[in-house]
Amino acid sequence: MTTLSCGKGTSNQEANEEGFKVIENELKSKFGDNAYYTDILISHHDRIGNIISLTVTEAPESLKMGQWNLTQDSWTQSSDVTLEVPEGTKASDFMFQLNDKINLAKVGALVEKSAKHLIDEKNIENPTLYNTLVKYPKNGDISKMEYSISMKPENGGTTFRFYYTLDGELIKMDY
Repeated sequence: MTTLSCGKGTSNQEANEEGFKVIENELKSKFGDNAYYTDILISHHDRIGNIISLTVTEAPESLKMGQWNLTQDSWTQSSDVTLEVPEGTKASDFMFQLNDKINLAKVGALVEKSAKHLIDEKNIENPTLYNTLVKYPKNGDISKMEYSISMKPENGGTTFRFYYTLDGELIKMDY
């Protein structure tokens, strides 16, 4: 409801903490507060706006997930996915939920931090979001989970990649 009441759809949200809160609320509205994800990719295209691609389920024990895309505020399911998990584990051991520990508002704040880093350290004016990725590690070790943020200069050029811990500490930056 937030996206409708403020007149600004999910695709037009700013790449910052507040904009990513709206995106998270859209995901929770579509898939429920208790949905499980293996990955969430948010890309930004100058003409289209934010594009969201994700793999999600409401019932991890079913081993069935859906791949979904949100483009120009329209959801489409691109495929069904069937998971295989190691014997003795649960599918939910390889998924995350959006909550206090893993949330998109934090990703939005890290996009802002990354942009400031590029402005201050690389003298790049108006860096823009290329994409963000929240992906659960294939080995199921949540301590290895990272937020990945790619930024580029406003008029194109080198893409800078930032990798952060779930707590928001910079692991590395490369380009």
